[in-house]
Amino acid sequence: MYSLLRGLLFLLPAERAHHFTMSMMRVLFSVPGAGKIFETFFKTKTSHSAIQLWGLNFPNRVGLAAGFDKDALLGHHWSNLGFGFIEVGTVTPKPQPGNDQPRLFRLKKDQAIQNRMGFNNEGVDAMVERIRQQHPRLIIGGNIGKNKNTSNEHAADDYIICFRALHLFVDFFTVNVSSPNTPGLRELQEKEPLKRLLKSIMEERKKLACEKPVLLKIAPDLSHEQLNDIIEIVFETGIHGLIATNTTLDRSVLKQDAALAEKNGAGGISGKPLKEKSTEVIRYLYQKSGGKIPIIGVGGIHSAEDALEKIKAGASLVQLYSGFIYEGPALTKKINLSFEKYYNNGK
Repeated sequence: MYSLLRGLLFLLPAERAHHFTMSMMRVLFSVPGAGKIFETFFKTKTSHSAIQLWGLNFPNRVGLAAGFDKDALLGHHWSNLGFGFIEVGTVTPKPQPGNDQPRLFRLKKDQAIQNRMGFNNEGVDAMVERIRQQHPRLIIGGNIGKNKNTSNEHAADDYIICFRALHLFVDFFTVNVSSPNTPGLRELQEKEPLKRLLKSIMEERKKLACEKPVLLKIAPDLSHEQLNDIIEIVFETGIHGLIATNTTLDRSVLKQDAALAEKNGAGGISGKPLKEKSTEVIRYLYQKSGGKIPIIGVGGIHSAEDALEKIKAGASLVQLYSGFIYEGPALTKKINLSFEKYYNNGK
């Protein structure tokens, strides 16, 4: 069924298809009882694979990655599709249109997505208002960033504005310095700038007497030396975990669509080609930190086996993005059933 729907959606340009899908889902979920119907197809009991982490009770370990529901349009309805948590954003202090279109592309032969969206969003005030009106039924993370026109020198100000605005309305925060689509943003991953940024956010957290965990989302293109720096910074600043990984700029991961990606121009790659790169980063971080840093694994999860691979490498939770587009909502249920079996058998 989903393969037919996907075929129709893939007739549309990628970004238009995404907006159409989100609009249709909002209409469907507005119908009384529709959420329960979706749950019968996509939700499953997960008593063995549920997890408490950072003081939060995750009903299952499968989340929706940031970038899919940027402006919290569906919010708690994602639980009807089997997700245990979601991440909204990346959100910035002021609304911004993002990069020029077209900026989202399918690389169908490689089952990948190429994007250079550029933090397009309605701004943090709009997000707060939307979440405020919802009735939370799942854990929501706020992925925060800086506006394109804010210099790296003043980046911390933007992150703190978003943190301050959202701290009563989300369950955890993700600091995004790893998107390749905002000029200069990845420079904030360098050791000293990153340390200053995270210390500023943690100081603000303390001022607000906020107990929400703070995570850092990192790129898959970091060297071992840079990953060692990340581990050191996590321990030094006291942040609570990592999300590994964002999209890659490495075009060598593409097997069949490299020429198409080149034609499309700039943009990070997600989907199946990112799987190994992401898993290797997770494994390195887990082993090098002695398993002391909780990790959310994301990148190239298109099957239950892919998700288990991330868990076995050291992730505590996983997130879907491109796999959800290519495989559909049944993927969430397949992963949850696989996790339930895995944890029921004591790993």
